[in-house]
Amino acid sequence: MNTHAPILPILIPFAAALLQMLADRLTCQRVVGLLATALLVLVTTWLTLLADDGLLRIYALGDWPAPFGIVLVVDRLAAAMTLLTAVLGFAALLYASAGFDERGRHFHPLFQLQLVGLTGAFLTGDLFNLFVFFEVMLLASYTLLAHGGGLARTRAGISYVVLNLIGSALFLIALGLLYGTLGTLNLADLAHRLTLPGHDPALARLAFALLIAVFVLKAGLLPLSFWLPHTYSAAGAPVAALFAIMTKVGIVALLRVQAIALTPTIPDLLDHWLTTLAIATVVFAAFGVLTASRLRALAAWLVLLSAGTLLLTPAQANAQVAAAALFYLVHSTLAGAAFFLLAGVIAERRGEAADHFRAGPPPTTWLQVAFLILAATTAGLPPFSGFLGKLMLLTTLRAVPAGTAIWSVLLASGFIVMIALARDGCLLIWKPATLAAPPPSGAIAWQRATATLLLVAAGPLLAIAARPLAAYAERTASQLQAPGAYVAGVLGTSMATSLRKAAQ
Repeated sequence: MNTHAPILPILIPFAAALLQMLADRLTCQRVVGLLATALLVLVTTWLTLLADDGLLRIYALGDWPAPFGIVLVVDRLAAAMTLLTAVLGFAALLYASAGFDERGRHFHPLFQLQLVGLTGAFLTGDLFNLFVFFEVMLLASYTLLAHGGGLARTRAGISYVVLNLIGSALFLIALGLLYGTLGTLNLADLAHRLTLPGHDPALARLAFALLIAVFVLKAGLLPLSFWLPHTYSAAGAPVAALFAIMTKVGIVALLRVQAIALTPTIPDLLDHWLTTLAIATVVFAAFGVLTASRLRALAAWLVLLSAGTLLLTPAQANAQVAAAALFYLVHSTLAGAAFFLLAGVIAERRGEAADHFRAGPPPTTWLQVAFLILAATTAGLPPFSGFLGKLMLLTTLRAVPAGTAIWSVLLASGFIVMIALARDGCLLIWKPATLAAPPPSGAIAWQRATATLLLVAAGPLLAIAARPLAAYAERTASQLQAPGAYVAGVLGTSMATSLRKAAQ
């Protein structure tokens, strides 16, 4: 069973999507989706525990070895990201099962295909299949974004589709250049062939530059990030919660390509410009947080702010920085998703006032407490996970070039976020509603309440388990920053030797 473990996170949602397409009844689709996503949580937890022994698990589809066949590669990073995807997917699907899925057709199969794209992108060992899983993920997200209809979603969907089509075209051009220059698209083989003579270094450099442009477009780096707050805030609450991990796909892909292929041979490709633009992204997002007029828009700006913070790390090529970034990535993804779900249930309780920052019927007590916990977690107040993640990042980024600028921006943005959350919380929860209509009657569906509380509780739980999680992040970063072990693990020592002799 362990042999086939790497492909299970892709097969489970794919099989669920096929079953749901065969079943017309919405109830059947809900049951299949929830069972499949719960199973995905169990399987990815098991895979994460397996991967913690430090060994690479290579799964060659059709028994064709790398670099000739399609391979899935499971290391600590890939396993942990699939687990994070599964947890997020389960919470979002549970929320959607309370009625959001009734607003359009084919929600459940598309949701499962979105999970296929996400988990496949984290597990694949070659760039062509990364492109394929990107496209699966994006095709599903186009329709999920429009689920429920409305002018705002239609407008957001058009710009989202156009930008991602441009990104897909650039991705294909980059892959064509890489294959034409180096004769392979397997990541480990690319890293190996870059060390050999005989290729055109200028073309290889151009191809990787295009590839990085695609990754930072997905991640939301300024000036390619104007679409993100508008698109995410227009999506339905459970869709936006799942979208919270999509920016991380680009960031993880960038971290992996930088560590395995670029650091040994093209170490200067990310120098200067990436850190500068990441700082600009953090500043831009902080002002966006300050000007947001409703909770879902604030959540979208927070997702962009976390993406800018994480994009400070790939250019450093440092295991300690990467470890801190991975801890912060988990915290920020769960907190961003929790804000989207919380905005949905608060809007449901406040009637016409919805989640706008203005006077209206106050949310129930448990929603007020949930907002306070989530705000404290996101603002980085001790002892929550946001404080620990930022402290780890600030500690490790202190000694890097531009460390002073990074410190100043991160501290200032944290202060701005704290002010915005305090102000918006007062408007949303405690401002008297003298002229507002009474709150809608009826309780919030248990699925929505459970899903929201699950993600809100993640912040305190991450803080309680901070020591083992930080240790896992350090082991993950050390494995990520060892490209030789990755190349030998995927290609095998004999294959690497034969390729070297063939090239000579």
